Amino acid sequence: MAILQKKLRSSFPVLVTLLVSALGGSVANLLGMPAGWLMGGALAVAIASMAGLPMVMPDRLRDVSFLLIGMSMGASVAPDSLALIASWPVTIAALALELMVIVAATGWVLARVFKLDTGTAYLSAFPGHLSFVLGIASSGVGNARQIVIIQVIRIMMLTICVPIGTLFLPIAHFAPVVRSDYLDIGQLLLLAAGCVAVGLVFVKLRMPAGFVLGAMAAATAAKLAGLYSAAMPVPLVTLTFVLTGALIGSRFAGISRRELLTAAKGGLVATGVTVAIVSVVAFLASLIVDMPYGQIWLGLAPGALEGMGALGIALGYDTAFVAAHHVLRLLMLTLAIPTVVMLIKRRESATMVGHNSD
Repeated sequence: MAILQKKLRSSFPVLVTLLVSALGGSVANLLGMPAGWLMGGALAVAIASMAGLPMVMPDRLRDVSFLLIGMSMGASVAPDSLALIASWPVTIAALALELMVIVAATGWVLARVFKLDTGTAYLSAFPGHLSFVLGIASSGVGNARQIVIIQVIRIMMLTICVPIGTLFLPIAHFAPVVRSDYLDIGQLLLLAAGCVAVGLVFVKLRMPAGFVLGAMAAATAAKLAGLYSAAMPVPLVTLTFVLTGALIGSRFAGISRRELLTAAKGGLVATGVTVAIVSVVAFLASLIVDMPYGQIWLGLAPGALEGMGALGIALGYDTAFVAAHHVLRLLMLTLAIPTVVMLIKRRESATMVGHNSD
């Protein structure tokens, strides 16, 4: 009896988190917001976290969320995705250019305007790979707490900005295709088993966003191989959005109001600079490739793979394009982050030598 009560007490915050996400998502959906279940849920959980409510997403539930996102992305892959790969080199080149401009511009603003130390400024400027960034910060480069807050604000703002942008900017979204054929329970369980297996392999190989990417790879391969053609059931897709919204919003848990206010201005300005650069680069790329501006924007937007992938599903874009570009972004950052950190350390060493000589 005591064990049962303990489990119920530990499960209560999780249930509250999911309920808050579902309520926020349902309100946004009723208001007709694009990707309402995702955006509304993320915003509601973030607000509840900052209000002091215990918003919790345990690791196992997080993995379930990653699994469902990967499955949904794979099941949503456009049939003509392979034919469109020929146009990807242009957008990949745009991605590389964009990353260099974002890091340079955002890092400069955070260092010069907000007076952050060089390590904190540039590690906060990197658009993604948060776990890698925090691993480096924990070794003594930058203020890890400020970096977390600025990066979490970026992820949250991008999740909110994209759906709102579809209402006011030329980021057209497409109504999901109305399907009459859905995967049954047996097919879902088989697909999930394959996604879990491949996801675990990707995690073992330390692939970026391994579980999401592995699940998507398995679901995509099975679909292109003709093993299934039906769609994910609507209630399951809605559950995916609710879980993802809870996951994004719960990242604000443990951040005090004072810490949030201290880093919020820098985080908002950094996000604004990033969004501006992405918008310009995506527009230039859209002049060259025959692809919706919003799809290019989402592929280049430096948000979390799970969040951007879920938005791609909700907005009706080609999830293969979106996922491929976000994986490439993470791979580029894997090479870029250590290089920039090395340059920062050399600069700091040179500055210390200069001071000592004085």
